Amino acid sequence: MTTLQIKQHVGAASDEIDLGKLFALFMDGKWIILFTTVIFAIAGIAFSLLSTPIYKADALIQIEQKSSGGISAMVGDMGDLFAQESSATTEIEIIKSRMILSDTVNKFNLMTIAVPEYFPIVGKGIARLLGQQPRIEVTQFELPKEDQAFAYKIKVTDAEQRSYQLLTDDGLVILSGRVGQLAKAGEYKLFVSHLDATNNTAFNIAKRSSLEAIQWLKDNLSISERGKQTGIIELSFVGEDRAKIQAILNDISQNYFLQNVKRNSAEAEKSLAFLKEHLPSVKTELNSAENQLNTYRQDNDSIDLSLEAKSTLEVMVRLEAQLNELTFKESEISQRFTIDHPAYKSLLDKRQVLLEEKQRLNTQVQKLPKTQREILRMTRDVEVNQQIYIQLLNKVQELNIIKAGTVGNVRILDGAQVFERAVKPKKPLIVVIATLLGGMLSVAYVLLKAAFHKGIESPQEIEDLGLPVYASVPTSVLQLEFMAKHSRRFKSKNTQQRMLLAESNPLDLSIEALRGLRTSLHFAMLEAKNNVLMISGPAPNVGKTFVSVNFATVVAKTGQKVLLVDADMRKGYLQQPFGKTAENGLSDYLSGTTKCTDVLKKTDVDNLHIIARGQIPPNPSELLMHQRFTELVEWASDKYDLVIIDTPPVLAVTDPSIVGRHAGTTLMVTRFGMNSAKEIDAARSRFEHAGINVKGVIFNAVEKKASSDYGYYSYEYKSEEA
Repeated sequence: MTTLQIKQHVGAASDEIDLGKLFALFMDGKWIILFTTVIFAIAGIAFSLLSTPIYKADALIQIEQKSSGGISAMVGDMGDLFAQESSATTEIEIIKSRMILSDTVNKFNLMTIAVPEYFPIVGKGIARLLGQQPRIEVTQFELPKEDQAFAYKIKVTDAEQRSYQLLTDDGLVILSGRVGQLAKAGEYKLFVSHLDATNNTAFNIAKRSSLEAIQWLKDNLSISERGKQTGIIELSFVGEDRAKIQAILNDISQNYFLQNVKRNSAEAEKSLAFLKEHLPSVKTELNSAENQLNTYRQDNDSIDLSLEAKSTLEVMVRLEAQLNELTFKESEISQRFTIDHPAYKSLLDKRQVLLEEKQRLNTQVQKLPKTQREILRMTRDVEVNQQIYIQLLNKVQELNIIKAGTVGNVRILDGAQVFERAVKPKKPLIVVIATLLGGMLSVAYVLLKAAFHKGIESPQEIEDLGLPVYASVPTSVLQLEFMAKHSRRFKSKNTQQRMLLAESNPLDLSIEALRGLRTSLHFAMLEAKNNVLMISGPAPNVGKTFVSVNFATVVAKTGQKVLLVDADMRKGYLQQPFGKTAENGLSDYLSGTTKCTDVLKKTDVDNLHIIARGQIPPNPSELLMHQRFTELVEWASDKYDLVIIDTPPVLAVTDPSIVGRHAGTTLMVTRFGMNSAKEIDAARSRFEHAGINVKGVIFNAVEKKASSDYGYYSYEYKSEEA
C-alpha cells in the first residue's frame, strides 16, 4: 500500500461516524464525566445555598377613565370635548418619574448604603445559614461633598451600650456615637436608629447621589399592564429585606395615588381661581347698572315701566322666539320638500306675518317716550348682570364641592405584599443546570481530547500503514506499581534500583506477549542475513529498553545464548535492571580504550550477557561508524544465538540508521496512545532512506479500553520452570 493510498484510506475512514466507537469513548472517560458532573452538581448546590435569597413584593393599581372635572362643571356637555383618557403606558412612565420616586428615596434615606462586612464571596451566605446576620439602620448620614467618594466603616465598640465608631478605610476614627442619638464631628453627621450586632462587627457605609438612588429603584421596580387595555397596572419590587421592599412599594403606590388626586383637583382649583378673580368685576358692573337705573328714575321721577311698554316688550320677545323656531323648521323642510310644496309655502307665509308684526311693534316702540326707552334699556342691563352674577356664584359653590370631593381616577386595588418564597435564586433549576453543564463539559472534554489526540490505540491502525504488528504488549500493573513506589524518574542516571519483570513476575501478561514475540520472531529471522536484532522507536519514552531487556531474558530462558547491547550512548540505562554499571561499555570499546571481551557483563540470567553504553562520548554517531563496531557485531553474531541491539529513537538521532545496516532484522517499538500514524510513518521512511527495511512493530503499553479494538485475556497456569 502506497503512502497516497494510506492517506486516502485514513481520510475516508475519518468521515464516518462510528456510534460504537463514540459510546466506547464515553465508557473510557466515564470517571472523568462522573467526577466532573458530581463536582458541578456540588457547586450548584453550594451556590444555591450560599446565594442571598431575593424576595418579591407586588401591588395592583386600577386606572379609570379620566373625567373633565371642573371644565365639565362649567360648560356642561361641552366639557367632554376637553376630557382626555390617560393610557397605561403614560401612567407607567409617570410612576417611574423622579417626581414620584424621589419622595420614596428621601423617606427611606436610600442615598445612604450601610451593609455588614463579610468574608468575600461565601461569607454572607455562611452567616445567613448560621443565623448570624448583623443589621443596621442609618437614618441620617452627612459628610463633606469632597469626601463622598471615600470608603467608611461603622464599627461596634460596645453592643450592650449600643455604641459605635465611624472610621475611614484606613482606620482613622471620625466620630463616636450611640444608637438613637445624633453624632456630630465637624461636617460629619450620623444618626443610627437601629443596631443589632456583636462587638467589633463592622459595617461598610457609603453615600450616593439622589439620581443613583432613583436609578436603583428603577432597576428593581417592574411595572406592567395586566392584559391589553385593561387599565390594571401591576407593580413589583425585588430585594433582600422583605419588610423594606414591602414598605418601599407601598410608598411608591401611595405617592402615585396622591399625585393623581392632586393633579385631578388642579382643574377645579384653576377654574375656581378664575371665577373668584372675575366675580368682583361682574358684581361691580351689576352695581353700576343698578345705580344708573336708580339715578335715572330719581332724576325723571319715573318708578317703573308702563303696562303698555311691558306688554310690547313681552310680545317682541315672543315674536323673536317664534321667528327662530321657524328658521329651524325651514332648514328641516328644505331638505325634504321644494319651495313650491304647500307645507314650505305655508311656513314662508307664516314667517312673513311674524315679520310684519315685528315691524309694527318696532314702530310702536319708537312712539314711546324717551324716558320709557332709557328705563327699558337700563332695566335690561340690570337683569342680564344679575343673571351672570348669580350663575357665577352658583359655579363657585359647585367647584368648591368638586374640589372637596375629588378622588382621582386611580384606585389601589391591592396593597404591597411579599411572597413567602424567594423568587431568586431558583435552587432546583440551578442544581439541574449546573449538573447538566458539568455533564456536557465533561463529554465535550472527552470528545475534544479524542479529536486532538492522534496517538494510535489499535494494532489495525499500524497495519493500515503497511507495517505488521509482531506483538501487542499490555501494560504491566506490577511495573506501574513499582514505578509509582519509586518517585524518581525511570531514566534517572542515579537510580540503580530497576525491576526486571521477566524475572520478578514471569507470569505477567506483558511477559506472555513477549513470549509470543519470541515465537513470531523465530520464523521471521529465518531469512535474515544474520541473527542481529535492532530494536528502535520513533520517539523517546516508548519503552524500548523495557522490551529489550525483558525480551532478551525471555529468549535466554529457552537456552539460547543472548547478547544485549546498549547502543544508546547518550541516555542508555539498559544495565540498571541487571544491577550493573555503565562503565566499561560500548563507547569505551569503540574509542579503543577497552577490549571486546572486557566490555561483556554477565547477568544473573543464565545465557544472557550485556554490553552497557559506557562513558557518554561527545560523538556517538561517529563511533558507531567506526570499523570496530562492525567487528563487534560480526564477533557477537558468531558467538551468540541472538544479538539484540537497543538504539535511540530514529527521529531524534541518526544512530539507528547506522546500526540498522549491520542488523539482519529491525523492529520498531511504538507506545499505545502516544505515537501518531504520521510519526510512525516518518520513522519508517527514515529507515527506508537509509536502506533499512523495518520488519515490523512491537505495540507496547497497550491499555484495555472500550474504544480500543484490542483486547487481551489472562489465565492462570503453572510453568514448568516454577
